[in-house]
Amino acid sequence: MDSQMKLEFEKSKLGDKDERYEAYHNILKATDQVVDWAYDVWNQLIEDLTHKDPHQRSRAAQYLANLAKSDPEMRILKDLPKLWEVTKDEKFVTARHSLQSIWKVGIAGSPQKEMVMTFMVDRFKNGTDEKNYTLIRNDILQNMRYLYEHFNDEQIKQTAMDLIDTVDDKKYNKKYKDIWK
Repeated sequence: MDSQMKLEFEKSKLGDKDERYEAYHNILKATDQVVDWAYDVWNQLIEDLTHKDPHQRSRAAQYLANLAKSDPEMRILKDLPKLWEVTKDEKFVTARHSLQSIWKVGIAGSPQKEMVMTFMVDRFKNGTDEKNYTLIRNDILQNMRYLYEHFNDEQIKQTAMDLIDTVDDKKYNKKYKDIWK
């Protein structure tokens, strides 16, 4: 990892509000591509998933999701349950930002995609007791849409449609179907 990227991670944690925001975007932009330094920050990010600051938890989750494509050792398969926990964070905005980025783990490869899909299907089916579950379901279906667009895998679309068909509320059934138009 070069010194500039180290500085971005430092600013992401310790900078003022504007510096943290700029560093956050710079890190996400850098990790949109495969990088060779993922393991330089991996363990710290795993640790930060349980940081006392919800912003740190959210950023760590989003960075890890982006870094999954730079993970030839497939550590994410072992660490995904820890990352998934942040999608259920007590701070809803932290949970939602984490959930909205989880699909990026799935584009790292077939085992990652299968694991992410399993987690999302289970949450869709069994998460109706959660606060804001209709938004969570919306995010899950949007994640599936992104995975479908990436892989062009009809099974992903069929899974989403099957889940939508279980929704009795006409308003949400229509809203969820609109994601797939």
